[in-house]
Amino acid sequence: MEKSYMSVFLLLVALSCALAKDAPKKETKETKEAKETKETKPKLPQTLSRGWGDQLIWTQTYEEALFRSKTSNKPLMIIHHLDDCPHSQALKKVFAENKDIQKLADKFILLNLVYETTDKNLSPDGQYVPRILFIDPSLTVRADITGRYSNRLYAYEPSDISLLYSNMQKALKLLKTEL
Repeated sequence: MEKSYMSVFLLLVALSCALAKDAPKKETKETKEAKETKETKPKLPQTLSRGWGDQLIWTQTYEEALFRSKTSNKPLMIIHHLDDCPHSQALKKVFAENKDIQKLADKFILLNLVYETTDKNLSPDGQYVPRILFIDPSLTVRADITGRYSNRLYAYEPSDISLLYSNMQKALKLLKTEL
Protein backbone atom coordinates (compact mmCIF):
# COMPACT_ATOMS: atom_id res chain seq x y z
CA MET A 1 0.00 0.00 0.00
CA GLU A 2 2.80 2.35 0.93
CA LYS A 3 4.58 1.58 -2.34
CA SER A 4 1.54 2.46 -4.38
CA TYR A 5 1.12 5.81 -2.58
CA MET A 6 4.78 6.58 -3.15
CA SER A 7 4.46 5.65 -6.84
CA VAL A 8 1.38 7.86 -7.26
CA PHE A 9 3.13 10.72 -5.44
CA LEU A 10 6.23 10.49 -7.65
CA LEU A 11 4.05 10.26 -10.74
CA LEU A 12 2.18 13.42 -9.71
CA VAL A 13 5.44 15.26 -9.03
CA ALA A 14 6.86 14.24 -12.41
CA LEU A 15 3.63 15.15 -14.17
CA SER A 16 3.40 18.57 -12.50
CA CYS A 17 7.03 19.32 -13.36
CA ALA A 18 6.48 18.36 -16.99
CA LEU A 19 3.31 20.40 -17.32
CA ALA A 20 4.49 23.39 -15.34
CA LYS A 21 4.89 26.51 -17.40
CA ASP A 22 6.49 29.78 -16.48
CA ALA A 23 3.95 32.50 -16.26
CA PRO A 24 4.72 35.07 -18.94
CA LYS A 25 6.47 38.02 -17.34
CA LYS A 26 5.15 41.47 -18.00
CA GLU A 27 7.69 43.63 -19.74
CA THR A 28 8.11 46.87 -17.84
CA LYS A 29 9.52 50.09 -19.22
CA GLU A 30 12.81 49.52 -17.35
CA THR A 31 13.31 45.98 -18.66
CA LYS A 32 12.46 47.09 -22.18
CA GLU A 33 15.06 49.92 -22.04
CA ALA A 34 17.68 47.60 -20.54
CA LYS A 35 17.01 45.06 -23.29
CA GLU A 36 17.31 47.72 -26.02
CA THR A 37 20.54 49.06 -24.50
CA LYS A 38 22.09 45.59 -24.49
CA GLU A 39 21.07 45.03 -28.10
CA THR A 40 22.28 48.38 -29.42
CA LYS A 41 25.44 48.85 -27.37
CA PRO A 42 27.59 45.75 -27.10
CA LYS A 43 30.03 45.80 -24.20
CA LEU A 44 33.52 46.52 -25.43
CA PRO A 45 36.43 44.51 -24.06
CA GLN A 46 38.40 46.18 -21.28
CA THR A 47 41.63 47.79 -22.46
CA LEU A 48 44.63 48.90 -20.44
CA SER A 49 43.44 52.51 -20.77
CA ARG A 50 40.33 51.75 -18.70
CA GLY A 51 38.76 54.78 -20.39
CA TRP A 52 41.58 57.27 -19.73
CA GLY A 53 42.53 57.50 -23.42
CA ASP A 54 42.18 54.52 -25.73
CA GLN A 55 44.53 55.95 -28.37
CA LEU A 56 47.39 56.23 -25.84
CA ILE A 57 49.86 53.44 -25.10
CA TRP A 58 49.41 52.13 -21.55
CA THR A 59 51.63 49.76 -19.63
CA GLN A 60 50.22 46.75 -17.85
CA THR A 61 52.26 46.61 -14.64
CA TYR A 62 54.20 48.95 -12.40
CA GLU A 63 57.41 47.02 -13.03
CA GLU A 64 56.95 47.22 -16.81
CA ALA A 65 56.27 50.97 -16.54
CA LEU A 66 59.46 51.55 -14.53
CA PHE A 67 61.50 49.54 -17.03
CA ARG A 68 60.04 51.38 -20.03
CA SER A 69 60.56 54.75 -18.35
CA LYS A 70 64.21 54.01 -17.66
CA THR A 71 64.99 52.53 -21.07
CA SER A 72 63.09 55.14 -23.13
CA ASN A 73 64.17 58.09 -20.96
CA LYS A 74 60.54 59.24 -20.68
CA PRO A 75 58.86 60.24 -17.42
CA LEU A 76 56.25 57.93 -15.97
CA MET A 77 52.78 59.16 -15.09
CA ILE A 78 50.84 56.93 -12.70
CA ILE A 79 47.13 57.42 -12.18
CA HIS A 80 45.67 55.71 -9.11
CA HIS A 81 41.89 55.38 -9.34
CA LEU A 82 38.94 53.11 -8.65
CA ASP A 83 36.28 52.05 -11.12
CA ASP A 84 33.45 52.72 -8.68
CA CYS A 85 34.74 56.04 -7.28
CA PRO A 86 32.70 59.03 -8.52
CA HIS A 87 35.72 61.38 -8.18
CA SER A 88 37.87 59.02 -10.28
CA GLN A 89 35.12 58.72 -12.89
CA ALA A 90 34.72 62.49 -13.14
CA LEU A 91 38.47 63.05 -13.55
CA LYS A 92 38.71 60.22 -16.07
CA LYS A 93 35.97 61.79 -18.21
CA VAL A 94 37.67 65.20 -18.29
CA PHE A 95 41.12 63.63 -18.84
CA ALA A 96 39.91 61.50 -21.76
CA GLU A 97 38.00 64.35 -23.42
CA ASN A 98 40.75 66.99 -23.14
CA LYS A 99 42.66 66.98 -26.43
CA ASP A 100 45.67 68.88 -25.02
CA ILE A 101 46.05 66.45 -22.12
CA GLN A 102 45.78 63.48 -24.47
CA LYS A 103 48.39 64.94 -26.81
CA LEU A 104 50.81 65.70 -23.97
CA ALA A 105 50.19 62.32 -22.32
CA ASP A 106 51.64 60.68 -25.42
CA LYS A 107 55.08 61.90 -24.28
CA PHE A 108 54.86 59.85 -21.04
CA ILE A 109 55.01 56.23 -20.10
CA LEU A 110 51.47 55.76 -18.79
CA LEU A 111 50.08 53.47 -16.13
CA ASN A 112 46.71 53.54 -14.46
CA LEU A 113 46.21 51.41 -11.40
CA VAL A 114 42.98 50.29 -9.79
CA TYR A 115 44.92 48.63 -6.98
CA GLU A 116 47.67 49.72 -4.64
CA THR A 117 51.27 48.68 -5.22
CA THR A 118 53.69 47.49 -2.58
CA ASP A 119 55.99 50.43 -3.35
CA LYS A 120 55.44 52.91 -0.52
CA ASN A 121 56.96 55.68 -2.65
CA LEU A 122 53.70 55.73 -4.61
CA SER A 123 51.66 56.70 -1.57
CA PRO A 124 53.87 59.29 0.16
CA ASP A 125 50.91 61.04 1.78
CA GLY A 126 48.35 58.23 1.91
CA GLN A 127 46.35 55.89 -0.25
CA TYR A 128 43.52 57.93 -1.73
CA VAL A 129 42.04 58.18 -5.20
CA PRO A 130 42.27 59.69 -7.64
CA ARG A 131 45.93 60.60 -7.33
CA ILE A 132 48.51 61.20 -10.05
CA LEU A 133 52.24 60.92 -9.52
CA PHE A 134 55.14 61.57 -11.84
CA ILE A 135 58.35 59.52 -11.80
CA ASP A 136 61.42 60.52 -13.74
CA PRO A 137 63.57 58.04 -15.72
CA SER A 138 66.03 57.83 -12.80
CA LEU A 139 63.05 56.18 -10.99
CA THR A 140 62.62 59.06 -8.55
CA VAL A 141 59.13 60.09 -7.52
CA ARG A 142 58.70 63.76 -8.36
CA ALA A 143 57.55 65.06 -4.96
CA ASP A 144 57.83 68.63 -6.25
CA ILE A 145 54.97 68.15 -8.74
CA THR A 146 51.75 68.25 -6.76
CA GLY A 147 48.10 69.22 -6.99
CA ARG A 148 46.44 72.09 -5.15
CA TYR A 149 45.54 70.34 -1.89
CA SER A 150 47.80 70.38 1.16
CA ASN A 151 46.22 67.30 2.75
CA ARG A 152 46.18 65.24 -0.49
CA LEU A 153 49.20 66.44 -2.42
CA TYR A 154 48.71 64.33 -5.55
CA ALA A 155 44.91 64.61 -5.85
CA TYR A 156 43.28 66.26 -8.85
CA GLU A 157 39.66 67.09 -9.56
CA PRO A 158 38.04 67.77 -12.93
CA SER A 159 38.34 71.51 -12.26
CA ASP A 160 42.13 71.03 -11.82
CA ILE A 161 42.70 69.87 -15.40
CA SER A 162 44.70 73.00 -16.31
CA LEU A 163 46.93 72.45 -13.25
CA LEU A 164 47.42 68.83 -14.30
CA TYR A 165 48.37 69.99 -17.79
CA SER A 166 50.95 72.46 -16.44
CA ASN A 167 52.31 69.78 -14.08
CA MET A 168 52.69 67.42 -17.02
CA GLN A 169 54.61 70.15 -18.88
CA LYS A 170 56.72 70.72 -15.77
CA ALA A 171 57.56 67.01 -15.57
CA LEU A 172 58.77 67.11 -19.18
CA LYS A 173 60.58 70.46 -18.91
CA LEU A 174 62.47 69.69 -15.70
CA LEU A 175 63.41 66.35 -17.15
CA LYS A 176 65.20 68.05 -20.03
CA THR A 177 67.09 70.48 -17.81
CA GLU A 178 68.15 67.74 -15.38
CA LEU A 179 69.64 65.43 -18.02
